[in-house]
Amino acid sequence: MIFTETEKTIRVMITAFRDGFQSMFGGKVRVEDVLPAMEATAGTGVRHFEFGGGARYQAPYFYLNEDPFLTMKKMRDVVGRDVDLQILTRSISGVTLTTQNIDALKLQAKLHAEYGTTWDRNFDFMNDVDLLAKTGQPIVDAGMHHQVCVALMGLPFYSDKAHTPEFYISIAKKIIDSGVHFDSLCLKDASGTTTPKVVYETARGIRKILPPEVPLWHHTHDTASTGVACYMAAIEGGADGVDLSIRPLASGTVQPDVRSMAHALKHTGYKLDVDADAMLEIENMLNDGLREYEFNPVVTSADARVVGFPMPGGAIGPNVHMMVKAGILDRYSDVLAEFPVVVKAGGAWTSVTPGSQQYWLQAFNNVLYGRWEKIDAGYGKSVLGYFGKTPLESDPEVVKIASEQLGLEPFDGDPLEVSPDSLGPAKQALEERNLPTDEKSIFLVAAAIVPGKKMELNQGIRFLQGKARVDIPLKKKEEPKKEEKPAPAPAPTAAQALTAPVTSNVVVEENGTSRVFRVTVEPPGQQGAAATGTIPPAQTATVPPANGTDVFSPFEGDSPVIELHVKEGDQVTEGRVVAEVEAMKAQHSVKAPTAGKVGKIHVGIGDDVGAGKPIMTILPN
Repeated sequence: MIFTETEKTIRVMITAFRDGFQSMFGGKVRVEDVLPAMEATAGTGVRHFEFGGGARYQAPYFYLNEDPFLTMKKMRDVVGRDVDLQILTRSISGVTLTTQNIDALKLQAKLHAEYGTTWDRNFDFMNDVDLLAKTGQPIVDAGMHHQVCVALMGLPFYSDKAHTPEFYISIAKKIIDSGVHFDSLCLKDASGTTTPKVVYETARGIRKILPPEVPLWHHTHDTASTGVACYMAAIEGGADGVDLSIRPLASGTVQPDVRSMAHALKHTGYKLDVDADAMLEIENMLNDGLREYEFNPVVTSADARVVGFPMPGGAIGPNVHMMVKAGILDRYSDVLAEFPVVVKAGGAWTSVTPGSQQYWLQAFNNVLYGRWEKIDAGYGKSVLGYFGKTPLESDPEVVKIASEQLGLEPFDGDPLEVSPDSLGPAKQALEERNLPTDEKSIFLVAAAIVPGKKMELNQGIRFLQGKARVDIPLKKKEEPKKEEKPAPAPAPTAAQALTAPVTSNVVVEENGTSRVFRVTVEPPGQQGAAATGTIPPAQTATVPPANGTDVFSPFEGDSPVIELHVKEGDQVTEGRVVAEVEAMKAQHSVKAPTAGKVGKIHVGIGDDVGAGKPIMTILPN
């Protein structure tokens, strides 16, 4: 049983206002809805918050039409200057999902410090110590507290070579030996799948080799309902700080609630440096500020299955919301079942972003297209070495397939040296559109660049042009009840002859795909009447030809069109890729279901399509 004769106070970072947003809502929370609760939390004496970075950097301008740096400034303003505000960065990826060069990472650190950040927690999903040292230096140079991480994860298969206490302790020793300055060290378990025994032995082993003045922190998620147990194990092993949250942004896929941890530590000699009794008032304020938001039970509930699919709470939330939007949440369990396969084949990198997203997208592709038939670009680059060295050897066959599909050779050099320049193209794109080219604008665009994606769809460009997509997970408003009307007259029976053409939409379901046809039923002997003006011109102008074949997105829900490979009048063969849509932060091809001529394109780049909304219509030759 955890106990100390000498009383010890455990430091707490409150994560409700960053990780809580991300794990529950994919980061899609308007800052004004939570500022009062954050100010009140600081008023209770809390002196350490997580407030930015990770997906919370991207979500404001990708989905809320808010400047992420200005949201951070507003948070800094309400808590005052004496509070530590912490961000989360991803080593070579920074606050993006792709690799960044060192110049972009230097600008990132400068801007975060400028907009109120005092602590930067930096992790590498490969636990690549060379990258941790090189990407940590800009944090030090910007004057922020540098908290370096050893990333933890429970493997969904057995290995005595990686993700053991000895493995983690060796990572910490390499960090110490690297010579990079760090102010604290965090054991970061984003999926909450490391066992309490491994947490304890890891914390105890690292505490022995850390300088005594360097705080040891532990971060986990409560997805598997083991958050408090792991924190108890970390504290017994020598941890000085833990991450906690506040209901309704606590437990489930987030961190345990302050009150749960405070209760678990009663009579042990340990106590928290925050007032647990004040949390009820904060909870009530959060409930009020978030009253319009839809809490999905998938992310609010514990899920013991996570021990077999080590997915971070901060990634489960966004992916569930994206699956709901794409209309494919029914495939969630199938993707989870594929997760151990992609983890083992990839080389067992830690399931933190962007590694977790790469695992997820590859599992998703395996389910949707067949195993290894479509290699996700990020997953493929990871097995090929472009994000660093994998803890275990990647499956050689998967490496070969990835190399062939992506057109890249395996790489064993320094990933920073081959990371593309993002600042130059960002500045050029801004200049071409007569948009501001200050450092913040350049970074907003640079951090939103996706390889192969048109700059017109860059979320930074769209935000600065006033065209940001707004996608907030709010509750659906009930439609007002309509007054009851008399029942319509019965439809004509077979015995009742039609006297005029009748036009209607018909939805045909075939192999799980919905197709919409415009059908006109004409009176006997009146063929061609519809073309003589019976249907108003405004209607006929947008009606796809009745004898054409509509081309739809492969997803039932809304997905934006990001590429059109053909134009009206082009000849296409069956199976040709005619368009691309984006779903789950990845690009998916749309193929022609038949050969013919493109008769009508119904959408433009950036338009959402889904069931019942065709992208184009193909006419028979």
